[in-house]
Amino acid sequence: MKKLLIISALIVFSISSMSFYLPHNHSDTNKRKSQFGPKKVEVYYFHNARRCATCQAVEDVTKKSLKELYPEMIKAGQIVFKSLDIEDVGNKILIKKYKVSGQALLFVSNSKKINLTNDAFMYARNNPNKLKAKIKKAVDKIMK
Repeated sequence: MKKLLIISALIVFSISSMSFYLPHNHSDTNKRKSQFGPKKVEVYYFHNARRCATCQAVEDVTKKSLKELYPEMIKAGQIVFKSLDIEDVGNKILIKKYKVSGQALLFVSNSKKINLTNDAFMYARNNPNKLKAKIKKAVDKIMK
């Protein structure tokens, strides 16, 4: 009986130690990556305290587009929209971090940053669907 226990223990030990030498399953690697959570995209719209119709349209079209294109991601907190007054002292850290000197529409995820300011001001009032397409392209690119 003692020999049977020793042999069984040796078999279990050898099988478990062999697993270190077997090729890794890629799905395990993917599972480990997903443990750190999905990517998060932060959308910052920096604006002045006094805002014109175009400035307001940039914010409105951006928020509406994000809600229509990515409702689940917004609900899960993977996409966050923040409208920030550049004249507010409380926003100075982000203004300095992203080197903002005026109105800006930025899509940020980790070290990736996409600036859609020019497109936003060009299309927000006259062609909001084109801006929506640019927003989708930016979010999809940054999520890769």
